[in-house]
Amino acid sequence: MLLCLCGDVMTGRGVDQILPHAGDPRLHEPYVSDAREYVELADARSGRIPRPVSWAYVWGDALAERDRLAAAAWIVNLETSITRADDVWRGKDVHYRMHPANVACLTAAGIDVCVLANNHVLDYGRDGLVETLDTLRQAGIAVAGAGRTRDEARRPAILERQDGRVVVFAFGVETSGIPPDWAATDRRPGVDLLDDLSPVTADAVARQVRLARQPGDVIVASIHWGPNWVDRIPDVHTRFAHALIDGGVHIVHGHSSHHPLAIEVYRGGLVLYGCRDFVDDYEGIAGDRSYRSDLVLMYAATVDARTGGLAAVHLTPLQLRRMRLGLASPADRQWLQRRLDAEGRRFGTRVEAAPDGRLAVRW
Repeated sequence: MLLCLCGDVMTGRGVDQILPHAGDPRLHEPYVSDAREYVELADARSGRIPRPVSWAYVWGDALAERDRLAAAAWIVNLETSITRADDVWRGKDVHYRMHPANVACLTAAGIDVCVLANNHVLDYGRDGLVETLDTLRQAGIAVAGAGRTRDEARRPAILERQDGRVVVFAFGVETSGIPPDWAATDRRPGVDLLDDLSPVTADAVARQVRLARQPGDVIVASIHWGPNWVDRIPDVHTRFAHALIDGGVHIVHGHSSHHPLAIEVYRGGLVLYGCRDFVDDYEGIAGDRSYRSDLVLMYAATVDARTGGLAAVHLTPLQLRRMRLGLASPADRQWLQRRLDAEGRRFGTRVEAAPDGRLAVRW
């Protein structure tokens, strides 16, 4: 069974402004008060972006790659609220919101599961989260990691497929910037926020997996953890990921880092420590160029549903330009290959160029 996994999809703020139903552009950031400024910065850097764009525009060449892969599931971390609510969460500097009428942008991509256990899904309050949940479900997109109650937030997304089920659990960690008050309770909407990454917490997740698992299932644990722009993977992340694999998870889908981190294969299970942003409005923002924030990856993992063993991992390098995903150039593919290969060596993985222009993970 082949799964496609991507990092943060941030279709709010500037991206929302180029879609057919742009929402209220007002922002509450220290330096930018209008979301349209992010579009203008991207215009200045790469050339004018047409607006409004089509629903499929931002996905660009990723759609052809989706069709080529014919994946059983496409799983992303949706790092924005989808709401008309104006109740901005105070105490945060950055807020992401997409107009509910723009959810067609997500359905145009054919996304199957949106992970919501992250630090932007409640940017416009609990009512905004509830509207996000309703909008995604009405669009036919499964969700994981957030809900109206703790039980709902902990409920995995389950996709029935011809050769088995895909079961997606999703969790957040405070180190990614999730406020403690965002944790779902019996009476309060929120996200499934882990107390820590201790062995006790890993055992609790493993119990959830055992209760939900059926023969032939492929289990994904999607985790929003750690701060942005870091190179060193904390040992606690490695220990926790290993414990999840030992507990029955096949793929650990990590995100929050904003740039791609190392890939590990542990006892036949795949660990993606950081999948980087996939869609965002950062194009015109000056930053540390050494991270190459314009380069993104689609991760394709093939798991044998009968044995649970990992059979193959391939990566498709893409570039964000004019807020649209295009295939990366040979030089950019090589840059990504060298960086991921160097980072993966401590975990015993190699990343090599494949003949079809993609990257292959070896272990």
